[in-house]
Amino acid sequence: MGNPVMISTILVWRVTDTYKAAFDVDDYQNFVRVQTDAAVRKLASMYPYDNFADEGLVEDITLRSSVNEVSVALEKELQERLSMAGIEVLEARIGYLAYAQEIANAMLKRQQATAIVAARHKIVEGAVSMVEMALEELSKKGVVDLDEERKAAMVSNLMVVLCSDKDASPIVNAGTLNH
Repeated sequence: MGNPVMISTILVWRVTDTYKAAFDVDDYQNFVRVQTDAAVRKLASMYPYDNFADEGLVEDITLRSSVNEVSVALEKELQERLSMAGIEVLEARIGYLAYAQEIANAMLKRQQATAIVAARHKIVEGAVSMVEMALEELSKKGVVDLDEERKAAMVSNLMVVLCSDKDASPIVNAGTLNH
C-alpha cells in the first residue's frame, strides 16, 4: 500500500550444481543476496502489510497475518530466481516485519484507534440489547407504565450508563417524576 516497511528474510539454501554456481554467475553468494532482495521487494508489493477493515481493505493474504502463505510464495519466487545458478532453496520465510521507523508511531496509533472503535461498537451493541430487554421486561411484568417520553428518557439514561467508560454516579430522586 506504499507504506515503508522493514523486512528481513531467513533463507536456507545449498548449491546443487557447482558448474552453474561457478560459471553461470560471477559470484553465487552475491547472486543469492541480490535475488533475495529482489524477491522480497516483489513480495512486499504483492501483499499488504495488514488488513485495514476501516478502509474497506480486507485482503485474504497479508504479510503480517498469513505467515505460511507468504513463506510459500517467497520460497517459490526464490527457487525460480536461484535455480539458474544451480542453487536449491530449502527454506525461505520472513524473519522480521515492521513498519519503517518514520511511520511506525502513526501506524500504532491507527491500530489502537481501530481497536477502540471495534470495542466501542461491541459495547453499544450490548447496551442496545440490554435496553431492549429492560423495556420488554418492564412492560411484560407491568412494573411501570411508561409513555413514549419516559421511555426515551430511560433509554437515554441507560445508554449513557452502559456505554460510558466511567462508573455511573446514581442520583436518588426523592420527589415524584411529574414535578
